[in-house]
Amino acid sequence: MDIATTPTNPEGNPELADAARTPHQPPVILREYYRPFGWLLPEVKLDFDLGITRTRVRAELTVQRNARADRADVIRLNGDGLKPVSVTVDGAATDWSMDGADLMVPLHGDSHLIVVETEIDPAANTQLMGLYASNGMLCTQCEAEGFRRITFFADRPDVLSTYTVRMAGEKAAFPILLCNGNRVAEGDNADGTHWAEWHDPWPKPSYLFALVAGDLVANSKPFTTVSGREVECNVWVRAEDLARTDHAVESLHRSMKWDEDVFGREYDLDLYNIVAVSDFNMGAMENKGLNVFNTKYVLADPDTATDGDFDAVEGVIAHEYFHNWSGNRVTCRDWFQLSLKEGFTVLRDQLFSQDMRGEAVKRIEDVRILRAAQFPEDAGPLAHPIRPDSYREISNFYTATVYNKGAEVIRMMRSMVGVERFRAGTDLYFDRHDGEAATCEDFVRAIEDGAGIDLAQFRRWYAQAGTPRVTVREAVAGDSLVLTLKQHVPATPGQPDKQPMPIPLRVAVHSRLGALGAEQLIVLAQAEQSFTLPLAGPDPVVSINRGFTAPVVIDRALVRDDLVFLAAQDDDPSARSEALQELAVSHLVGTASGELSAGERGAGEAAIIGAFAASLADGALDDAMRGELMLLPSETYLFEVMATGERKADPGAIHTAREGLKAAIGTALADALQALHTRAAAVALDDPAGRGARKIKTIALSLIAAANPARAATLAAQQYDAADNMTDRQGALMVLTGLDCREREERLASFYQRYKGNDLVIDKWFTLQALSLHPDVIAHVRKLAEHPDFTMKNPNRVRSLHMAFAGNPKGFHAADGEGYRMVADVILALDPINPQTAARFVPSLGRWRRIEPGRAALMKAELERIMAAGNLSRDTFEQVSRSLDG
Repeated sequence: MDIATTPTNPEGNPELADAARTPHQPPVILREYYRPFGWLLPEVKLDFDLGITRTRVRAELTVQRNARADRADVIRLNGDGLKPVSVTVDGAATDWSMDGADLMVPLHGDSHLIVVETEIDPAANTQLMGLYASNGMLCTQCEAEGFRRITFFADRPDVLSTYTVRMAGEKAAFPILLCNGNRVAEGDNADGTHWAEWHDPWPKPSYLFALVAGDLVANSKPFTTVSGREVECNVWVRAEDLARTDHAVESLHRSMKWDEDVFGREYDLDLYNIVAVSDFNMGAMENKGLNVFNTKYVLADPDTATDGDFDAVEGVIAHEYFHNWSGNRVTCRDWFQLSLKEGFTVLRDQLFSQDMRGEAVKRIEDVRILRAAQFPEDAGPLAHPIRPDSYREISNFYTATVYNKGAEVIRMMRSMVGVERFRAGTDLYFDRHDGEAATCEDFVRAIEDGAGIDLAQFRRWYAQAGTPRVTVREAVAGDSLVLTLKQHVPATPGQPDKQPMPIPLRVAVHSRLGALGAEQLIVLAQAEQSFTLPLAGPDPVVSINRGFTAPVVIDRALVRDDLVFLAAQDDDPSARSEALQELAVSHLVGTASGELSAGERGAGEAAIIGAFAASLADGALDDAMRGELMLLPSETYLFEVMATGERKADPGAIHTAREGLKAAIGTALADALQALHTRAAAVALDDPAGRGARKIKTIALSLIAAANPARAATLAAQQYDAADNMTDRQGALMVLTGLDCREREERLASFYQRYKGNDLVIDKWFTLQALSLHPDVIAHVRKLAEHPDFTMKNPNRVRSLHMAFAGNPKGFHAADGEGYRMVADVILALDPINPQTAARFVPSLGRWRRIEPGRAALMKAELERIMAAGNLSRDTFEQVSRSLDG
């Protein structure tokens, strides 16, 4: 990643960024050393002669000296695994050379035409970066550094070019030829080949380049923009998958309309193409006008996709479409600014999904993801700000911090200024920086100027890692309540001392006698600050961080009765859910740590059962919200809460406590849960209430299973057999996989036989078993790794089994360390094949410092074993070394 340079290295050679590195120590890239590239590349022409095992690429690069950069008489064109077949400058041979993987071409004038020819073997590209083969199809993935695996180029996001691309290949093998932009010409040749020429009029960086060639069919439906232009919209898939693409097309149209209405952004090409690919490292990629998607986020019908899958398809399609402006028309100056496009676009897709499916439940879901993925990242050795200062491998910064916390930071700005002023700020941002490579600072300044707010102190959110903790004290003074808040950001690697940050919090002061207080927004900007709030009546109880306004941990000493009140009475759905979660967390962590007496445990259990009973009986709730109120905090989140201060987390104790509480709820509410399951089972698939009913049905089943496994096995088998949709079928099988019973084996076999050959559904079959609570889950996963349908070469399949297992606290944290050994073995086996996917397993082992000593030693030993193996990729080396050193 040659965007970080030293002053003596203006062309950005990463080989020189750390002169002391060894083969096992990739260079450290620093944000402070950014320099503009020495050359502009305004026009790029590419000519592809396509083949699965041999593709020839001819690149014509128009280069001009960059007046804003230090003078350079050599241009560095990045390469990775390439050898030039020929290199010319202005039509003549030149004295080029290689510096590591990069091509060095001397240039002495102010403008030149460089022509480079290369040959690549897409079939041999197991990294799935650059141009690679997937089931007879050719496709690309260029973010972040994949384009340099196709041809030599200034492969950095601040080099913007307009592209003209000609593609040619055998028509029988590649009947469909797709690229960025608009198709301007096509034709057939006498030798059985054909060609197509594409032009993208909008300047873009190389990471947004895309090419697809294969035997595909399209679900096509035009969209008319707000200005009356007709856009051809196509979702390209294999013929056998076409019937499962209607939801994707409809999601795209809803996204296009929403972005016009809410952010004023109109689409800007004549074509919008989406292609589904089965071998893909990511979820999807926003390449200009040609989005390449993992099939998981395109294909959906009720028989093969759950309600959650439908939501994911809609959300990811929206996310990639929204990138057309927040990422493509305005892109990143360098990779340190990744949250500029990703954090902003995550917020945009969250707001879209709220409008499509309801704000309350969607917000609670987003917070759950934040707590499960980002809070642990903030508290561990891999903690980093949303705009990091350094990295060794940029692929490792595609993190929950950059994406999810980045979205929360921008959401806070929106909360502080309001929807209309925020829109004024984003309009100004797009107007100022259209066609440019911008920075996070550019975005913040646009919000300042457009919304009329001073965000000088707020910028600390971009620079400081860690999840702030807000301590709450309350005191009644006459007819007011004085709320005193104190903030603290824990030390993180490289950042021992933190400065106060503005923390917007929506609050209300209710009365236990039933009066609900009015909501207001306060901003905690100092280390400690007091706020005077009006009382709604006697016996006040504070509802704080309503709507989860800020990504913080609230530390307060509420009595159990206050939490029960908020869980039952609060008028903010998010705050109501938070109160119930807080009630459960305090009980479960206290139980797991042994800090509660038997009497306290009994009282806590009774309070939680009472809260669940209230949710079951509340006729004002729809089932979707009822389901949220009946979800216990995850073991991962409990782990984070338990591992505070000097206390270490004990995964075994956490699991025992949580399963014990589930059993208690299932026993105490057995009749009510049975009645709920029966009621929900009667709701038809196409009933508007069906979605919530399907959700609550499986939640009830899981609680029944904890208390009465035999009864649950019967109910789950009945649900499975009667299911007319994947949500019910998968929910029943999820419960059965955790039980040691005859029904488990029968339904697993039935599921496999029903969907054999459907890769996405067989991924579910692997995942359900890897995540199960079955006592023999480790043995099951080892056996599944030998299954004929398992392969380490397909990222979806690896994630479906091994990544799922790494997220299974019961199996992964087995006391003998077998789960840790299995994951370490996967990392070592996968790293030579697909380093990017391998590196994503490392954080599961990197939490060792926060765990009890026995398991901590076992986890650390596996990290040391991985490091000792040597020859690690940059991706995996960085993750392992930081996990050991941090």
